[in-house]
Amino acid sequence: MAGRGGGDQWVVHDADSGVVVARRELETVGHGAFHYVHPVDGSVYLDIGEGQDGSVILRGTGGADSEPEFVTYPWSDRCLIDLAPSGQQFMTVDHGQADVAFHDHPDGGVLFTLPIEAFGYDPEASFVEWSGGYLTEDTAIVTLGGESQDEDEWFRYHLVDVRTGTLSGEFTVEVSNPYELVPLGDGSWLTGGAGGDPVRWSRAPQPFAPPRPAESTSPCDRQK
Repeated sequence: MAGRGGGDQWVVHDADSGVVVARRELETVGHGAFHYVHPVDGSVYLDIGEGQDGSVILRGTGGADSEPEFVTYPWSDRCLIDLAPSGQQFMTVDHGQADVAFHDHPDGGVLFTLPIEAFGYDPEASFVEWSGGYLTEDTAIVTLGGESQDEDEWFRYHLVDVRTGTLSGEFTVEVSNPYELVPLGDGSWLTGGAGGDPVRWSRAPQPFAPPRPAESTSPCDRQK
């Protein structure tokens, strides 16, 4: 956009020498990107955010004895949130924040999708946050949020049984924003502590639930 270069590239370096061993020209203009390493096969997922234009997810494979291969998943409107501890599936949230979906690894086939209505909220007044992840192999945390008539933001964490695609209740934890909670996949999670240092939890803290707003405005006006 500033006229200083072309599109994005995904570059693979030798970890010892720094030599470029592969380069993939991408059809994206990213505002930011995140890598996710598969816990079993070592492949790497790349989620590229393009601002209002959406989000692109790619996967790179290859090892010391093979050329890297790159696959682009057929969506431009889903944000990668987390990989399951076993690597058998992954979780995405709609870029427009209308639903959460769970996918097979590696082909990306949709196992099930939960829209906002499935959590008991009005889709015109709430949204799915781009946060959460796998608390365990069988349980994921999905974050719902919104804004009250007084312009006070609210959010709640919900547990999903990924084996059945059903809700398992709310997950209550005292944090200051929906992105502070980071599930680690082994039943524990991180939150911010005193001075900004992370704190790791392995059992439920004292319940905390912000008051549910009686009415919220549309998330369309929300700026991230």
